Amino acid sequence: MDITLFIGLFAAFFTTFAFAPQSIKTLRTRNTEGISVVMYIMFLIGVIFWIVYGFQKSDIAVLAANLVTLVLATPVLVMTFITRRRKC
Repeated sequence: MDITLFIGLFAAFFTTFAFAPQSIKTLRTRNTEGISVVMYIMFLIGVIFWIVYGFQKSDIAVLAANLVTLVLATPVLVMTFITRRRKC
C-alpha cells in the first residue's frame, strides 16, 4: 500500500469515526437539544461535495470517509427536525 494512501485512510478513519460516539448517543437518548441545525446542514452540504470530489478524483480515502460521515450525521439531523417539529 502506498504511504500516501495509508496516511489518507488513517486520517479519514479518525475524523470520520469521531462522529460515531455522538451520533450513537443522540440516537439512543433522542436528546437533540444541543444540536445546531444550521451547522449540521452546512456540514452535510460540505460532506456531499467531498463525496463528489472524492469520486471525481478517484480518491478512495476521501470518498469512503465522507460516505460514512454522511451515514452517521444524517440520522442526527433528521431526528433533530422530527423532535423539534413535535415540540411546536
